[in-house]
Amino acid sequence: MKSTFTLPFLGMALGCGLVAQSVSDGFVSLFDGQTLNGWHVSAKTGHSRASRNQTGGKWVVEDGAIVGSQDIPGNGGLVITDEQFGDFEVKLEMQNDFGPDSGLFLRSTEDGKAWQAMIDYHAGGNLMGVYGEGLGGRPHVRNFSFKDQVTEITDRPTGEPPVPLPVLPDAWPYFWRHGQWNELRARIENNPPHITTWINGVKIMEWQETELRHPAKGGIALQVHGGGDHTREFVRYRNIQVKRLDKAN
Repeated sequence: MKSTFTLPFLGMALGCGLVAQSVSDGFVSLFDGQTLNGWHVSAKTGHSRASRNQTGGKWVVEDGAIVGSQDIPGNGGLVITDEQFGDFEVKLEMQNDFGPDSGLFLRSTEDGKAWQAMIDYHAGGNLMGVYGEGLGGRPHVRNFSFKDQVTEITDRPTGEPPVPLPVLPDAWPYFWRHGQWNELRARIENNPPHITTWINGVKIMEWQETELRHPAKGGIALQVHGGGDHTREFVRYRNIQVKRLDKAN
């Protein structure tokens, strides 16, 4: 009979033993912690239909973090870097409410077409699966989903993810620390792209696209999803850093 004490131990070991790997050379800051300099809001996506694409949600800086929410019920959008990136690795810390749908967009266009590292932080959602936002929903691969509570996940996969879930579902509440800052990281290289994602230093997903169907450069964006009423729920991101991987640099 398995001891239940092994599950918390595994979760804490994963959470602690790999945090040091998130610190590496070559990263530069994308966010100064005080302003949205270097970023702009896009209202050109379908998530801004409630405002007739006049506003792209509410994005402010509070306590050293970019904080996003719907500005009116059902109206979201993107905050996107002014600069475009090709091959890169991006990492950030996240402390979102459990409820609003968000995302980390890689090589994003102004109208939100991108390779998305998922931040669907809600019941039925997922973290760091890979989704083709505005690309026909292809791919859509994930190796876990949230149940009704943030502390409970199921390891039933969506699509055919090549990476098995590296965290036991029972260990999830020890590995993922809701209400605290957790690190998310994504890397995209080449075109068709090879995409890898991590949570708190643990590799969650790796995906190789086989078709050329999106530009090789774009912005790095954060999303507040449209639909419903999430005006009183917030997404929060800080310590946003990027490392260029372009061979020419």
